Amino acid sequence: MKDRFKEISRAEAVAKLAELKKDFLDLRFQMVVGHVENPLQKRNLRRQISRLNTIISEFDRGQRKA
Repeated sequence: MKDRFKEISRAEAVAKLAELKKDFLDLRFQMVVGHVENPLQKRNLRRQISRLNTIISEFDRGQRKA
């Protein structure tokens, strides 16, 4: 899972971040209703969002090149 984001461009990271945030919101609504197959998916999505935020900030600071 972590290796997928190693060689991603900033534009791809921003697009993937928006997609994961939407998925996380949908999952939260499903948890309220009570129709969730894998409750650990919420934690995994949260961690992926954090990884992408870190990658985007590295691009902004110049630590990561496209």
